[in-house]
Amino acid sequence: MMIHVFLLFSLCLSGLHRVSSLGINYGQVGDNLPPPDKVLDLLSSLQLTKARIYDTNPHILTTFVNSNIELIVTVENQILPVVVDPQQALQWVTTHIKPYFPATKITGIAVGNEIFTDDDTSLLGYLVPAIVSIHGALAEIGLDKYIQVSTPNSLAILEESYPPSAGSFKGEVSSVMSQFLQFLSSTGSPFWINAYPYFAYKDSPNKISLDYALCNKNPGMVDPYTKLHYDNMLYAQVDAVAYAMSRLGYGGIEVRVSETGWPSKGDADEVGATVQNAAAYNRNLLRRQMSNEGTPLRPNMRLEVYLFALFNEDLKPGPTSERNYGLFQPDGTIAYNVGLSALATPSSTSSASISLTSSATKASKVEYQSLVNWMFVCFLIVQVFMRRQ
Repeated sequence: MMIHVFLLFSLCLSGLHRVSSLGINYGQVGDNLPPPDKVLDLLSSLQLTKARIYDTNPHILTTFVNSNIELIVTVENQILPVVVDPQQALQWVTTHIKPYFPATKITGIAVGNEIFTDDDTSLLGYLVPAIVSIHGALAEIGLDKYIQVSTPNSLAILEESYPPSAGSFKGEVSSVMSQFLQFLSSTGSPFWINAYPYFAYKDSPNKISLDYALCNKNPGMVDPYTKLHYDNMLYAQVDAVAYAMSRLGYGGIEVRVSETGWPSKGDADEVGATVQNAAAYNRNLLRRQMSNEGTPLRPNMRLEVYLFALFNEDLKPGPTSERNYGLFQPDGTIAYNVGLSALATPSSTSSASISLTSSATKASKVEYQSLVNWMFVCFLIVQVFMRRQ
C-alpha cells in the first residue's frame, strides 16, 4: 500500500519543471581568484550543479568531494601526445580521476580544447587516439559508463554556418572529424561546441542584428531550405553543427554548448563589449534554460549550456574582452546581474550591477507554486486511492 502511494507521489513530482541543463566554466587564469572552498559556496548559493574546469586541479577535486556539483575536467592540450599511449592514459586516469570518483562527481573528460583549430596543427593527429586511449582507460577500471569523453570545438571548424541547414565542416578537418564522430556515436558521447555570437556580431555589427545576437526579442530569420525559424544566433550556430555532422553521416549525436558568453568590457575596436550587452545575453540565456528549451532542429531535446565564465580572469592574454567574461569579480562581487537570485544578496553588490526584475526569480516563484499545486493534487489522489482500498 505505502509503496503504491510512494510511486504515485514520485510520478506527480516528476512533472515538476527543473533546470538541469545549465552549467558554468570555472577558469583559473588569475592571481586574485578565491580559493576552491569559496567557489563551491558560491556555486551552491547560485544553485548551479554543473561546472567545467580546464585541468584536474587536485585542490578543486578534493574540495568538491561530496558536493552536488557535476564536474567536467580537462586533459590539457600539451598532454595529448603522452596519453595516446594506452598505458600512459591508464596512468593519467588512475592518478587524476580514480582517487576522486565517485565522491567528486566527475561526469565528463574534455580531451584537449579546440584542437581542430589550434595553432599547433600537429596536435590534431593525436586527438582521436588520445580520446580512444582515455576512454579505454576508463573502461579498464569500470568508469566508462559514468564519465563521458569528448573534446570542445571552436565554431571555426565550420566551412559554412549560414543558413544553419548549410552547415558543413572544413575540408581539411573532415577526415579526423569523421573518426571523432564515429567515436562519439559508438560511445553515446556529446559533441561539445564553444559558441560565441559575440564574435560574429563584433566582426559584422552592420550586418548582424544586435538583438538577434543577444537573444533579445527580434523578428529572427527563417532557414530558406528547412523553413525553421530562428530567433537567436546561438541556436542557429548549434543547429549548423548538427547539420554538419549529418552531412558526414552522423545525425544522431547530441550537441552541447561547452562555452558561451559575452564580455562586459573590451578595447575600442571590440564593438558590443559592454556591461549592458553582457547582462542581456546571459540573462536571456538563463531564461531559456529555465524553460529547458531545445533548438528549432531538435525542439524536444533540451540544450545543455555552460556559461563562460564564473570569474573575470586577470592573467588571460589577448584583448581586454578576454579578461572580462565573468559573472563575478574575483572578490566575489557581481560584474552584472543576470537574474540568478543569489546575485541580488546584500553580500554581492557592485556598482556595475543592473537593477532588474529577475526572470529567474519569477521562474522560481512559479516553480514553487507548481510544487504546491502538484503536492495538493497528489494529496487528493492519495486520499481517493486510500478510500478505495
